Amino acid sequence: MGNNSQKRHIVKAVTWRIVGTIDTMLLSWVISGNPMSGLKIGLTEVVTKMVLYYFHERAWFKADMPDSRKRHLLKTVSWRVVGTIDTMILAWIITGNPMTGMKIGLAEVMTKMILYYLHERVWYKIDYGLNKRKRGKRWKKMS
Repeated sequence: MGNNSQKRHIVKAVTWRIVGTIDTMLLSWVISGNPMSGLKIGLTEVVTKMVLYYFHERAWFKADMPDSRKRHLLKTVSWRVVGTIDTMILAWIITGNPMTGMKIGLAEVMTKMILYYLHERVWYKIDYGLNKRKRGKRWKKMS
């Protein structure tokens, strides 16, 4: 299952990063009042978030927890903690203002959790990169 699951996680990381980057750019622009700050923060996060998301996906793939709405909710919360800290630090560095970084990070908490949960639910319905899956149970390797 290794190669297929790794491809799946890479594609999931890319699709999530597109959604997340657009959200970050818009929120950063609105909160900072500067479209260039929004662009810089969003584009910097393309790199940092894709790396962080890939490792987050690998950790959750290895977690011994059945697929369920509860699992998706816990993944949503754990990813948001990592993502918010990353956003706050990058926004602070790029704008030079720690309060702007905090405001952008806090605004993202709600928008990103909703978007991430929806992303997870869509990907749960997609079998790309899986040899075989039984819904509601752990993923099984096809014999």
